[in-house]
Amino acid sequence: MPRRNRSQGADRGGHRPLGGGLGDNRTESGPDGDWIVRSVPGSQTTKYYRCPGCDHEIRPGVPHVVAWPADELGSASDRRHWHSGCWGARSRRGPTRRWS
Repeated sequence: MPRRNRSQGADRGGHRPLGGGLGDNRTESGPDGDWIVRSVPGSQTTKYYRCPGCDHEIRPGVPHVVAWPADELGSASDRRHWHSGCWGARSRRGPTRRWS
């Protein structure tokens, strides 16, 4: 059986470390705690995401930020993709609750 190639930096479970790959991480502190934040240029976005700040889609090609709690080891389930403006306004507005 042919060997499957893993992406560079992925562990045996296929998970990438949160700190590697796309750009420079920074730590931001706010009333909601400490966060590791990464800016993602539009040229590197290929998927749709839902912003927790406004509950609207972030379309492929749109620059945005990815944030996850700084006090956690981090996994893909901890990351949240935010519009840059929504991330900056989160202390005034907070996340939007999704209604079903």
